[in-house]
Amino acid sequence: MIETAWLDSPVGRLLLAAEEGALCGLWIEGQKYFAATLAGPSAERPGLPVFAQAARWLEDYFAGRAPSPRQLPLAPRGSAFRQVIWSLLCEIPCGALTTYGDLAEKAAARLGRGQLSAQAVGGAVGHNPISIIIPCHRVVGADGSLTGYAGGLGVKQRLLALEGANPQAFARRRRDGMAASAPNRGGRSRN
Repeated sequence: MIETAWLDSPVGRLLLAAEEGALCGLWIEGQKYFAATLAGPSAERPGLPVFAQAARWLEDYFAGRAPSPRQLPLAPRGSAFRQVIWSLLCEIPCGALTTYGDLAEKAAARLGRGQLSAQAVGGAVGHNPISIIIPCHRVVGADGSLTGYAGGLGVKQRLLALEGANPQAFARRRRDGMAASAPNRGGRSRN
């Protein structure tokens, strides 16, 4: 049986779900795919230790500290492909950003495939059942755009601002890095 609890947060009410002592869901009320992986009977049991752990983690997070997703017992439900993507999301440090394309490259390497589409990765990111803790909000478009977030772009902006992440600066660094590493094809020096 899945147990649930509600928690108030700076970004709205959160529904937490747990099974066998591990967190299997955290959704922002009203978000896209809200409670999508809850199947079968559930009971509200706010006093569970895992909910107390998650509440402390979220309190630390919203206080500006950078707790790791690895500090909590997590058990998101999803396909093997989605599990790989969610695992990669947990490796993105607080305040850092990555792109769907970069995630696709890392996932392809981890899965032993030549390549994966950024769109497939985007689908897995969008269906992340443990919002905030599994930090899908740290994924942006290659140009730094805040492309999609199941909890809403306003919430994504708030989370990134809390972490001190700057998508525009991230995009500039990527552009500058690509320009610096691009081959000089014109036969002239760039100086």
